[in-house]
Amino acid sequence: MKVASFDIVFQEIPGEVTLALNLSGCPCHCPGCHSRHLWEDVGEPLTKDLLDGLLARYGAMITCVCFMGGDQNPKEVQYWAEQIKDHKTAWYSGRMNFPERGFDYVKLGGYIEELGGLKSPKTNQRLYKRVGNEWQDITSAFWNRTI
Repeated sequence: MKVASFDIVFQEIPGEVTLALNLSGCPCHCPGCHSRHLWEDVGEPLTKDLLDGLLARYGAMITCVCFMGGDQNPKEVQYWAEQIKDHKTAWYSGRMNFPERGFDYVKLGGYIEELGGLKSPKTNQRLYKRVGNEWQDITSAFWNRTI
């Protein structure tokens, strides 16, 4: 699993300041994908040193770490999420399966261009927040946002 890039983002997880790790090697290849560069196997291998370094550098500024992709190896994404102890964790997956554990938020569903992304009320994609042992659909938090 490789990290192609990363950024601090404010819109991916509502109410969270998020370190988004863009993982390459996406097997989904959704038509109309806005991150086609992540289809290729590019970037730096995700290691303990890389993750620890990013958390040391940005940890005081963020509340959440989001793995953007990683559908080629869900168990590995889950492993890395479980290594994060002091922040919430999220996963943007193009698949439709909930992870067993390790995440506070999960976005499920491949991108379908005519339905749009999470900001579209017609979207097939859903963002869920773990509340206790249940997943609560919070997708509507993206609708009618001005930022």
